[in-house]
Amino acid sequence: MTLTRPSTAHRATRPGVRLATVLALTPPLRLAALRHAVPSGVPPRSGCVACAAPISLDRPVPALTPVARCPRCRARVGPPPGSVELAVLAALALLVTLDLPPFALLAAGWWLGWAVPSALVDAAVHRLPDRLTYPAAAGTWLLLGAAALAGAGPGPWVRATLSGLALAAGFATTTLLLGRRGFGLGDAKLALGTGALLGWYGWTAPVLGLMLTFLLSALVGGILLAARRVRWTSHLPFGPFLILGTALALGLLG
Repeated sequence: MTLTRPSTAHRATRPGVRLATVLALTPPLRLAALRHAVPSGVPPRSGCVACAAPISLDRPVPALTPVARCPRCRARVGPPPGSVELAVLAALALLVTLDLPPFALLAAGWWLGWAVPSALVDAAVHRLPDRLTYPAAAGTWLLLGAAALAGAGPGPWVRATLSGLALAAGFATTTLLLGRRGFGLGDAKLALGTGALLGWYGWTAPVLGLMLTFLLSALVGGILLAARRVRWTSHLPFGPFLILGTALALGLLG
């Protein structure tokens, strides 16, 4: 009888590997969301809002664990309990489904790593900090370039580059023309990485991502209106919808 070794993707889906990955990734992602969930112009937060107890990676318990509580006053800090962990598990599940060259798969993982805190920050304070969107876009673009050099060829990388620039320019144009009624510049910077990642698959992929994004935003907006949680004039953060729409498109295309 011939024994075959499980594939890398199969091994990566084992519960122990997933748990270890979540435990390793969630403290820095929680810290990033905690630090940058502040209004525009305010320095990044370094501790508990209630008692100013310092929070960092060398003292992660319990603030940077799923408990999300201040180590001194026990007030809730950062994203809601369990939210980062669920997001990381969903990102890992998505990566397992993607059929991409190694460097392109790394690009997707890199983007997802920055997308998780970006979505949480935008949901909390309606802003997408440059310290999250720029590294996401730059790393994604460079890793897709490495995938092109490693054998995928220049075509997908050029398309990804143009797609990212076009999507960002489209969002930025609404800001210039419509002001506060348009998308924010943070959304445009987020779209750099989003467009590049989707553009790797082809020209129709960014269109699919945008369709899913607007569908999700309309669905959630309608539910919140029906529940009287928001008004017609309310402004919903668009970043989480763009991130989720992109992730769903990747899952469908992968």
